[in-house]
Amino acid sequence: MLSDVIDLLADPVDGTPLRAGDGSWRTLVSESGHSYDVARQGYVTLAGGAGLRYTGDDADMITARESFLSGGHFAPFVEAVSDTVNDVLDDAHVTEDDRPAIVEIGAGTGYYLAHTLDSVPGSRGIGVDVSVPAAKRLASCHRRVGAVVADAWSRLPLRDGCIDVLTVIFAPRNAAEFSRVLTPEGQVVVLTPEAGHLAELRAPLGIIDVEAGKVDRMISQASGYLVPVGDPESIEFVMRLDQASIAAQIGMSPSARHIHPKVLAERIADLPPVMEVTARATVTRLGRDPRTLGFNGS
Repeated sequence: MLSDVIDLLADPVDGTPLRAGDGSWRTLVSESGHSYDVARQGYVTLAGGAGLRYTGDDADMITARESFLSGGHFAPFVEAVSDTVNDVLDDAHVTEDDRPAIVEIGAGTGYYLAHTLDSVPGSRGIGVDVSVPAAKRLASCHRRVGAVVADAWSRLPLRDGCIDVLTVIFAPRNAAEFSRVLTPEGQVVVLTPEAGHLAELRAPLGIIDVEAGKVDRMISQASGYLVPVGDPESIEFVMRLDQASIAAQIGMSPSARHIHPKVLAERIADLPPVMEVTARATVTRLGRDPRTLGFNGS
């Protein structure tokens, strides 16, 4: 709920703290006087004066995401993210009593975030996504989640130096903003697809493979704001997917926008009834670059 995380939220325009307007939770109001309506589903859109530049995943993509993830196909990824978040908190000596703050960027339906919060007693979370259909699911994914519609490429509607762990699962990264909102000991946990991810589906469905060297480029692009903590960890496992699960997996990805639905359905129908499909990704921990410590008052 937004009430659990209000002390972490900030005006996206000027960064001033937010509070409940008139003591209710129908609006959030900043110290500078800006007001943001809370939707009846419980999420709030926190965007600057120019509004949102993107709409993100549509309702069909979010439904597909929920269908695929609820099947447990990516369970090893979920466990790896949750375990890594716990490692970050342990290394920083953050305890349950500290009410650790966990934010997921591009949180979608909140599937990963909800599992992570369950693994960290006493934690609270903020799911950030540019998609309104996603935010509607996020708002009810877990009792300790606050759902926020915001653009990851703009100023994040979060206060300086207040987030213990920030997770990014197959989603955009904004190193400068991540560095700003993390505590001095806070870290970003990134799950990045590797070349060969879903390889068995690429040729028959006409999907472009993940480019090689993605993690190295991410680390290079974050330079000056974030630095690697330890070595990246590769995760690989085989899933048994039927045609409905394959359709949901493709439907939740950007590929859904590049292949006509009828063509995609025909290609999936030509696949075997059940296929073994390999999932490959890398978990990377990034901490604030020591040169940035102090720039936001931390």
